[in-house]
Amino acid sequence: MNGNRFGRLFQATTFGESHGEAMGVTVSGCPAGVELDEEAIQYELDRRKPGQSKISTSRGEPDEVTINSGTLEGYTTGTPIGMVIQNKDARSGKYEPFITAPRPSHGDFTYSAKFGTRNWGGGGRSSARETVNWVAAGAVAKQVLEQSDHDVQIKAHVNQIGDIEAPDVSFEELLEHSEENEVRCAHPETAERMRERIDEYQEEGDSIGGSIEFEIRGVPRGLGAPRFDAFEARLGQAMLSVPATTAFEFGLGKEARTYTGKERNDEWTFDEGDRPEAVSEEGDPIPVENDHGGLQGGITTGLPICGEVTLHAPTSIPKTQETVDWETGEHKEERVIGRHDPVLPPRGVPVVEAMLYLTVLDFMLLGGRINPERIDDRPGEYDTEYHPRSPEHVDEE
Repeated sequence: MNGNRFGRLFQATTFGESHGEAMGVTVSGCPAGVELDEEAIQYELDRRKPGQSKISTSRGEPDEVTINSGTLEGYTTGTPIGMVIQNKDARSGKYEPFITAPRPSHGDFTYSAKFGTRNWGGGGRSSARETVNWVAAGAVAKQVLEQSDHDVQIKAHVNQIGDIEAPDVSFEELLEHSEENEVRCAHPETAERMRERIDEYQEEGDSIGGSIEFEIRGVPRGLGAPRFDAFEARLGQAMLSVPATTAFEFGLGKEARTYTGKERNDEWTFDEGDRPEAVSEEGDPIPVENDHGGLQGGITTGLPICGEVTLHAPTSIPKTQETVDWETGEHKEERVIGRHDPVLPPRGVPVVEAMLYLTVLDFMLLGGRINPERIDDRPGEYDTEYHPRSPEHVDEE
């Protein structure tokens, strides 16, 4: 199986199945000298883990991360960082009815048709359980950016569940309110309505879709390239890789089809020092507005990068559905009995943020904004605070 690696310079290669022994990720291309905080990685995993509330699966996974390589005395060494998260609460027996009778709208049959076999417990490799690896890798990328000379900030929130949509919120509101409720919506009043709607579908034995809105600040201009390495193209790959994603938009998104050229075009002016949201110097040319979502010609403008990801309703639901058993040739009615989320965006927020961190950092390394070998940008210098000391010298002191 190919397609298990994301990134060009900063690469995350993942392994594991939903009900296998463990999940894991190898992060290659992390600069040396990053003070890697394992608790900060665990914090991000805790945001994604199951069993957080009644609107998430009750699967009891602690999602405790173990760092097995790539660090010494708390600092990255420039070598691959290996991380493992054990699966503790897998219950495969409930998936036996679907070994030869694929669940509706899952990857069961397509995997079997491709490989002639599959790890059927919990969906195996196709399960969203695998995103625990992405969040661990994204937490490393976040720390690299935080310790660089660039003030990159990334935040996402749930802006729609079913037909309930939150009004526009500021970046400050995103930072302040998105983690205050189970839905992870930065508009508290809308979050309450969303929760009520989720409860309704859950009581009916059904599920509901929604969307996640994000904003990235502090990304310098000049990252990306036209055509196949356009920033939005790589960002689209990252977002469309998130399980259950059916659409990705940036800037005006699909609304751009209703705008004329004159309406959509962002005119230019000079930075007068009154645009704190922009990575720009006073006197620089700067777009007046940001309908392009921080990207023009496939390249970052220095303005905030804004976008939205749509996630369909979870496909594992307890309602009776029809399938066929290719072993017996029979039509069957089955119910998916297990522990599943009734809605995906609330736990999808940390996954989206992780993929954004991975994408941004990769472009920063490719663009030379961060030294890909050393976070302190001191190539050739061996006497650093994070270099190990000889025990003989320590004893002499």
